[in-house]
Amino acid sequence: MELHQIKTFLDSPNPQNRMKAITELRHHEPSLVVPLLKQRMHDQEFIIRSFVAMGLGYKQTEEGFELLLDLIENDRDYNVRAEAANSLSKYGEHAIPHLVKLFEQDSHWLVRQSIFAAIELTNYPEILLKLSALGIEGDDPVVKLTAIANLGQLAKTPYQASALEVLLTAVKSNQSIIRVRVARVLKHFDDPKAQTALLELREDSDYRVVAATLEGLFSSEQ
Repeated sequence: MELHQIKTFLDSPNPQNRMKAITELRHHEPSLVVPLLKQRMHDQEFIIRSFVAMGLGYKQTEEGFELLLDLIENDRDYNVRAEAANSLSKYGEHAIPHLVKLFEQDSHWLVRQSIFAAIELTNYPEILLKLSALGIEGDDPVVKLTAIANLGQLAKTPYQASALEVLLTAVKSNQSIIRVRVARVLKHFDDPKAQTALLELREDSDYRVVAATLEGLFSSEQ
């Protein structure tokens, strides 16, 4: 599609045409694409704004970075904010403080899961620890489960003691699915506190927690 056709489709009242235009922009240079994406960043259709956010991740400019900051701070739809966070992560290290701030301020599970997926353990273990602690303190079980799994990745690293302290706060969760995950992750920690917690969970009222605890104990004895 020629550039003039794309511009026409971007102004179309048909959202399918606008989506097609944004998709076609992948064939053009960032300096041309970003100003055109900007025209649709406040589109009434959230799917269009999500496509804009996605495009700004692949066609990177300084202006595009600022537009993504605008989306994560101001867009009303969590799908768009999550997509914008994912795109922002493609800009590298200078995006990290903004992602951390978004995680702190936006409790929606999809936004937080998107940020978790963007933060690499090998490069930012201390940030992953911080976000996991925030995730466990939150209310969403999906985010809690991801946070617990992340803490398990920090076992046998310099962050093991801190990760274990955070993990232990979830031992008495009122959600059995959380206690099951905690029991399974505790087996990765070679620490007396972890073994004590496993013994406590072995007496849990939910058989699934007990089974997970036994798995942890058997693993630790090998």
